[in-house]
Amino acid sequence: MIEKIKSGKAVIGVIGMGYVGLPLLLEFVEKKVRVIGFDVDSKKTEALQKGETYIKHIPAKRIATAMETGLFESTTDFSRLTEVDAVLICVPTPLDRYRQPDLSYVLDSTRVAAKYLQKGQLIVLESTTYPGTSDEEMLPILEESGLKAGVDFHIAYSPEREDPNNPEYTTATIPKVIGGLTPLCTEIAVALYDQIIVQTVPVSSTRVAEATKLLENIFRSINIAMVNELKMVFDKMDIDVWEVIRAASTKPFGFKPFYPGPGLGGHCIPIDPFYLTWKAKEYGQNTRFIELAGEINTFMPEYVITNVLNALNDHEKSLKGSRVLLLGLAYKKNVDDPRESPSFELIRLLSEKGALVDYHDPYIQTMPLMRKYNFKMDSVPLTAEGLKSYDCVLISTDHDDVDYEMIVKNSDLVIDTRNATTALQQDYDNIVKT
Repeated sequence: MIEKIKSGKAVIGVIGMGYVGLPLLLEFVEKKVRVIGFDVDSKKTEALQKGETYIKHIPAKRIATAMETGLFESTTDFSRLTEVDAVLICVPTPLDRYRQPDLSYVLDSTRVAAKYLQKGQLIVLESTTYPGTSDEEMLPILEESGLKAGVDFHIAYSPEREDPNNPEYTTATIPKVIGGLTPLCTEIAVALYDQIIVQTVPVSSTRVAEATKLLENIFRSINIAMVNELKMVFDKMDIDVWEVIRAASTKPFGFKPFYPGPGLGGHCIPIDPFYLTWKAKEYGQNTRFIELAGEINTFMPEYVITNVLNALNDHEKSLKGSRVLLLGLAYKKNVDDPRESPSFELIRLLSEKGALVDYHDPYIQTMPLMRKYNFKMDSVPLTAEGLKSYDCVLISTDHDDVDYEMIVKNSDLVIDTRNATTALQQDYDNIVKT
């Protein structure tokens, strides 16, 4: 298997062609490795076969070029897993309504892989999950095939580290942690990822690799919660938290800046910490830091809405009946990814309080159906005349492709949760930072 990988003759199968799976498989194709992409969504597989993209930061030309090589094809036919040497599982791991891990996508994918499991195959999970998923959940399902892990086939865990639209780091340039069920499993997986990744980081087990990804995102969640809490404290003291962060960032050691916002978004930080919280209970352990951080970050949309209400009140207006334009639906700037975006909760809270809400996002023209939200809204045009019809503009996502001076100049009230208008504050008195 290792020789086959190093010779470039191994065929890779990727289950899930979203924000993780698609850039990963393209890296393999660009290194002259044959790849079959699998997805249950026929719209995605058909778009890729036509050389089209459905993710903003992955250009259609890159996909078309990959297709032209003859090394890449996409399909909904999972029986073709028998054709591949390695199966990389890149599917969602959300929370359910009780904030408990929902492994249904991972386990469904594992059952499919088990159905078509071949001797010698490597199965790698990339989805973020709790320690023990690979050996406690996936292993028994795969061994139902009659093949034995570590002998007849191989299992590894290698957490994705995607940061969509990051100009400094790509899939290929971010070091990749890899932990196998056995030393041989690790060796085979390392050989595979060495074909495309600048640096592989082997660890002693799948559990260490699973815990590594959780640590990375818990670190961010807790620090974001801290700065969100400080923001609320500093607001009461009439201190600009953004100015404090800028000043503190001049210290060349011992400080790393984190930034406040209207709530957490994306597929990692709002979700991953609770995977460890849930698993820790099995061992009789409490995760107080994680849970407190979750409480603070979850509260931020409520805090923003309170400030919207107060700002409108200062303008002698009621939130009920006011027209509010929410600017930005994506969870972070310059991407078209709305997963777990706090904007959805802001819209829900505003609507519940009687506000008439529209949204504008240059990258998300139609609001998608989400697990908890179904608003059926379309992005409205951003024009000077249109802005004058709103009582308030709420900046939830600070996309660069937006003319903030035009917005401030033509709006009665702008509430900025992202520090997008800091350069305009001296010239305009209708900006409220929150």
